[in-house]
Amino acid sequence: MATRKSKKASSRAAAKNTAQRKSRPRKSAAKSSARKKLAARGRAQARPRRRILPKQRVAISHHRDEDFKADGLRAYAKYRDLGIADATGGLARAHVIRLIGPCNPEEVSKLHFHDVDFQMVYVLKGWVKTYMEGQGENVMKEGSSWTQPPRIRHLIMDYSDDVELLEVILPADFKTVELGA
Repeated sequence: MATRKSKKASSRAAAKNTAQRKSRPRKSAAKSSARKKLAARGRAQARPRRRILPKQRVAISHHRDEDFKADGLRAYAKYRDLGIADATGGLARAHVIRLIGPCNPEEVSKLHFHDVDFQMVYVLKGWVKTYMEGQGENVMKEGSSWTQPPRIRHLIMDYSDDVELLEVILPADFKTVELGA
C-alpha cells in the first residue's frame, strides 16, 4: 500500500512540474541557438589541439675548444653546435657563438632578419652592441639576454674580442634575409 501512495505522489509531482513548465513563457529559439554556439566555441578553446612533435632524445655537450667551427651563418663567427637540432628532430637549434675580434663594422653591421618562430640570445662572456627595429641600440653584457621576435630587423654594431653568446632558435633550420644598405 505504501508503494501505491508513493507512486501516486510522484505522479502528482511530475504533473505539477509539467504544468509549471507550460505556464512559463518560452525562450526564443534564437537565444537558445546563440547560447549553444557560444558554449560550443568555449569548448573548442578549452581543448587546444596539440601538435605532433618529433621524437626527442637526450643531448649532452661538453666544452671543448676544438668544437668551435667556422661553418655557420657568419664568416666572422665560430659556432659550437650543442646537438639540440639532432636530438629534437629539427624542432630547435642551440649553439655557442664566438664572434671573432676585432669587430669590423663594415662586415658585421648588415641589417637582416631571420624567418624563425623563436630566437633567444644570452651573453656568456664579453659584450655585444646590437640594433633591433623598434628597440634601437642596446649594449648587452655578460649575463644579459634578449629575444628577437620572428622577422625583426636587426644587426650587430660592435662587440668585444672575447664575446661568447648562447643562441636558441626554433626551428633548427631557418632562412636569413639580408636587407639592402
